[in-house]
This record gives sequence, C-alpha cells and structure tokens, in this order.
Amino acid sequence: MSHRRWFSETLTPGLRLSFQARRVLRHRKSASHEVALIDNEVFGRVLLLDGAVQLTTRDEFVYHEMMAHVPILGHGSVRDVLIVGGGDCGLAEEVLKHRGVARVTQVEIDPSVVELARTHFADINASVFDDPRFKLVVADAAEFVQRSGASFDVALVDSTDPLGPGAVLFTEQFYRDVRARLRAGGVLVTQNGVPFLQEREFAAAMRALARVFAHVGGYAIAVPTYFGGHLVLGWSTDDDAALRLPLPSLAARFDASALDTRYYTPRVHAAAFALPRFIEQALERAAGRRPASPFAGD
Repeated sequence: MSHRRWFSETLTPGLRLSFQARRVLRHRKSASHEVALIDNEVFGRVLLLDGAVQLTTRDEFVYHEMMAHVPILGHGSVRDVLIVGGGDCGLAEEVLKHRGVARVTQVEIDPSVVELARTHFADINASVFDDPRFKLVVADAAEFVQRSGASFDVALVDSTDPLGPGAVLFTEQFYRDVRARLRAGGVLVTQNGVPFLQEREFAAAMRALARVFAHVGGYAIAVPTYFGGHLVLGWSTDDDAALRLPLPSLAARFDASALDTRYYTPRVHAAAFALPRFIEQALERAAGRRPASPFAGD
C-alpha cells in the first residue's frame, strides 16, 4: 500500500482534484499564500497556491504560449508589456521570446513564489532572470497600476482565482486602472477561469471588463490540469484592430518571429476565438453585447 501524500485542488465546491506526491518539495504558508510544491508521476512538478493548481511542468506551455503570443502577435508592434502576478515567470519567458519587446515589467505580490519558481522551475524560467529587459517589481499590483505613470502596449493578468489577495484583480476599478496604463491600441488579457464550473465568477469579471473597455471577448484554450472544460482568457481593448488581422498576415508575423511553440499556431490563435455557444451566451449576458472576436463581422 502506498503511503504517499495526496494534495488536492479544492477550488470548486463539491469537487476535488487530487495529485499524488512522489516527493513533497515545499509545503508552507507564506505571507500571501499557502504554497505546495510537489512532484507528480503524470504532470511532473506541480505548484499549488491556496489549494488551486497554478503550474505543472507537463502542460505549462499551453497557458503561457496562448496568453503571451495571441495579444503580442495580434498587436504587431509591442514594445512594453506589463505582467500582473505570474510568479512562476513562465509567462515572462514566453513574452521575452519576442525580439521586438523592449521591456517586461512583472508585478508580483509574493517574492517567495518567485524564488520558489526560480529554484524549482528553472527549465521554464532561467532565461528570464538573465534578460536585461525583465524587471520584477514586488508590490500589490492594484496599487502599482493605480499609482504608476508607466504605459504599456499589452497587459497580461496571470492571476490566481478571485479569492483572497487575488480578488481585487477582478474588479472594475482595477480594470480601469489598467486601461489608464495602456497606450492607444493596447490590449488587456486576463485569466478568467473555467466557465463551466465558474460561471458566476466568469460573468462578474466580464461584466466589469465590459464597463471599462469598448471591445470585450475571450478565447478558449485546453489545459489538462484546469479540469472542467475550456479555460477562457479574457480579451479587452478599445481598438479591435488586433482582432481583425487576416490569417495570412498573422501567419507572416509568426514566421518572422521565429517562435518555437508546442501549442500556439496562427490557426489555433484564430480558432480559439470561436467559443462554444454556452460560453458565448454567458459572455453575452454578462457584457450585454456580442463578444469581440475575429468572427464578429461574419
């Protein structure tokens, strides 16, 4: 009989997703989070914050590639990127693969998460810390965007779910403050959970975004460890030009970027905006209008 410990994601009431730990690397409560880091036979190294899976070495590429490359390639001339959260720095690694990006500012509230990731996830983030374009700011992101005078072309909110310290990152005021930091044509991408299991939270965030931005929508990705169906990344902007890019032009930008990807392709980029009807309906009810997508004019 195995005596290995099990660690469970308990984010959704009535459901539990458990990972058997071949080895427990870290389990403690920091100033901001309960942190668990384990090795699992199926998903490799697994990071859980406050009982929710944040990262596994087996499937991190899906989330990080799609959060980074969709807005950056869609925009086409990104120089400055803001990352909110993202303490594992896997997202920063993908952003910094774009040679045209001049600066990446990452705002993380909990430095212990970054140090943990730097030690245990070097395979996906080591290059970040040697890149002079990368700047880590240890601060409350809500306060940072409210007070900062910096401006960005793309803002990526790689947050935990809307619980505890992460709840403020799903509010209308936070979105207004981020919008004030975006340049003309700027894009905000947000982590908006799994609508099948989190419809109320999904709707609340989309409703808040729709009060702030002229164009609000989302695109769906399939991340094996985020169970319950599609994970939706929110897309918000006041200028939808980045959504209107024809597939051949998007493919040309991708080829020019020389990105080596495992999930992202230009066709996947475009197809991700074709949402299943139940997600589209939830978004329409929340936002009060049809979601922004490359297919909105079809």
